[in-house]
Amino acid sequence: MKSILSIPIALAILLATSCAPRSDSENQTPNIVIILTDDQGYADVGFNGCEDIPTPNIDRIANEGVRFTNGYVTYPVCSPSRAGMITGRYQGRFGYRRNPTLNPFDDKAGLPLEEENMAEILKKVGYHTGYVGKWHLGTHPQFRPNVRGFDEFYGFVAGGHRYFPEDLTYQTIEDVDRKGGWYNTKILRNERRVETDEYLTDEFSHEAVDFIVKNHKSPFFLFLSYNAPHTPMQATQTYLDRFPHIDDKLRKTYAAMVSAVDDGVGRVLETLDALNLEDDTLVFFLSDNGGASNNGSNNAPLRASKGTIYEGGMRVPFAFRWTGSIPAGIDFDEPVSSMDMLGTIVELTGVEIAPERPLDGVDLIPYITGEKQGPPHDALFWQMFDKDHAVVRHGNDKYIDLNKEDRVELYELSQDIAEESNHAESQPEKAKELQEALDAWTSQLEPARFDPLGTWNPPGPGPSK
Repeated sequence: MKSILSIPIALAILLATSCAPRSDSENQTPNIVIILTDDQGYADVGFNGCEDIPTPNIDRIANEGVRFTNGYVTYPVCSPSRAGMITGRYQGRFGYRRNPTLNPFDDKAGLPLEEENMAEILKKVGYHTGYVGKWHLGTHPQFRPNVRGFDEFYGFVAGGHRYFPEDLTYQTIEDVDRKGGWYNTKILRNERRVETDEYLTDEFSHEAVDFIVKNHKSPFFLFLSYNAPHTPMQATQTYLDRFPHIDDKLRKTYAAMVSAVDDGVGRVLETLDALNLEDDTLVFFLSDNGGASNNGSNNAPLRASKGTIYEGGMRVPFAFRWTGSIPAGIDFDEPVSSMDMLGTIVELTGVEIAPERPLDGVDLIPYITGEKQGPPHDALFWQMFDKDHAVVRHGNDKYIDLNKEDRVELYELSQDIAEESNHAESQPEKAKELQEALDAWTSQLEPARFDPLGTWNPPGPGPSK
């Protein structure tokens, strides 16, 4: 994608638009930017101690705001995690219990139409909304971003994608005639397929900057959803050359992919600075789940990885910046959830939420500023539907019911972050109390409402495209 943003950001902004400040009345609704990565390891940002992959721009969000040391997503794989994040509700409440089939002809496999998401909520109070990158909340046309509250969309609707333009050979996902072909579709601008000419992470970064420049005079909401560093592991030589010190090929490619994201984050922050929007913009950064076992990521010191109910599957790098309104450079150690982004946004904007669908996310601002003390949540819960694994975290106690394996586990995370010492047998009363809390929560959930990933067999075999 070639645009005015191939020239320096400050000059591009001057060419594109006036930088006049917004009026006082408009400043009652801060801009919102959510930056989401895909399968990034807990330890793979500088603000969590990474040493072999510099992430100065991502770190800037934490250094100028808050690092959440116990920041969680609501599910340890991509699509359910995103459903909980974008609705501010446990996705099991509306049957979003697994990664859905990618079948674009299935009108059940996506975010239910009756569930409001961030964009639909924020449009009620005048926000211009944009989504860039990986969607993965339904491939059927009725679930796609432009009919789910987003004014602008640039990205793809499936769960993963190839990164080089020459690999993008299918016009639409409906044209796919082999398993995995959804990784090779052309990029969508709204509902129009477009040709690309750059590495996909760079394409998404350019588009995010363009969106901010075009829409900075009115309140905007940008959801920047990188698919990096999700497989396939692909990086340009320019990014690979930054890591001569990493010998492992997989880790080196992963590092290059993270570095490309970090460059994009830097461009977004520089654009906000150039437009004098740093004090008027909330910026969140997180990953959609823990690092995967197949992409070279590092979740240390956490146990396990994506797809598990251990900390490495669900605790993620998570930071929040709102310059001038929240403290800078602090750690917040109480457990928080990705659902709290919408809880915070709703409280700030005053937008009304449908009473029949109350949020599970809460407003984090008073806890960050010290106005409120203690944990934002009495407990946090998770359940993997197909594995029948369920979890509750209450304080520093984490209780796991591995129902199919007929086993329970209890860990004290402040002393055992790696989940190595199971206290379920030695503390039966605590285990019983937490099991009862978990049972009460799971009783509120709906069964899965769609077929799982892998059940769509495109017509074929067809030509290999």
